[in-house]
Amino acid sequence: MFGSKYNIVLFNGARGTCRPLACSKLLIVFMVLFVAGLVGSNVYFYKSWSKSRHCERELAHVLKKNQEQKIQLASFNSKFNEMSRELGRLQEFNTKIKVMVDLDQAGPGNSVTNVGGPTPKASEDDFLPLYQTERLARRLHAFIDQLATDARLEELRQQEIISFIDQKQEILARTPSIWPTNGWLTSKFGYRRSPFTGQREFHKGLDISAPTGTPIYASAGGKVVKVERDHGYGKNIMVDHGNGVVTRYAHLSKYAVKKGEGVKRGQLIAYVGNTGRSTGPHLHYEVRVNGVPVNPLRYILD
Repeated sequence: MFGSKYNIVLFNGARGTCRPLACSKLLIVFMVLFVAGLVGSNVYFYKSWSKSRHCERELAHVLKKNQEQKIQLASFNSKFNEMSRELGRLQEFNTKIKVMVDLDQAGPGNSVTNVGGPTPKASEDDFLPLYQTERLARRLHAFIDQLATDARLEELRQQEIISFIDQKQEILARTPSIWPTNGWLTSKFGYRRSPFTGQREFHKGLDISAPTGTPIYASAGGKVVKVERDHGYGKNIMVDHGNGVVTRYAHLSKYAVKKGEGVKRGQLIAYVGNTGRSTGPHLHYEVRVNGVPVNPLRYILD
């Protein structure tokens, strides 16, 4: 069957000649199959190449979008941290004001909203699945909106406090609120190891180290009720600010006021010294409420 042959006549029109060419049926079938296979393989490889190019473009698009979202998340994280710090500052300031003017902090209207957020690592991973970044972006949007609402609420509370303060200017003027001198805070309020005995003791105020002769100022308006010298406090002054609030300034080198004298906030009242039970020149500063020592840092706004 495949052994039969066919004659193919080739004509040369320019010369007017012809030439017979003998081909077997098997050769013709092989040539047809070869051409068909060649065309089919080309079509297959072209489709594969096109699909590969499409996948590369899709992958590049996804990677680009993922990178843009990571940049957006990093920006959200930075804005969140900034807003969180600002909200914390507002809340701390409000708390100090409320303590100073004895404003009730209880009740649902004054509750503090707990806040949190993503750690920086969440925006530093090399790659996050697209659905995770989109979900995280939506959650960050909602969380930043909540932070903005909390910040506005804190501003409203602050305005309420300021309004309350306007009604109690005299109380505010007589409430300690500034540092009494310039220096270095060397010992805080609370338990500490005694520099004399090495034993644990309760420190009733703040120790502010400064050179002898450094000016000391009244932290609020009031009346000088004590100007004396004793073994422990050395030369010391006590100022009564009313409403049960009294401040003490100890280890002084020299007085600038007398007993019974009225003073204003920021007025010079004494100078830093090293008198009494002291290891070096410094000011021991106390705030007492109804005779009980409290942390003076709660009454310092600057």
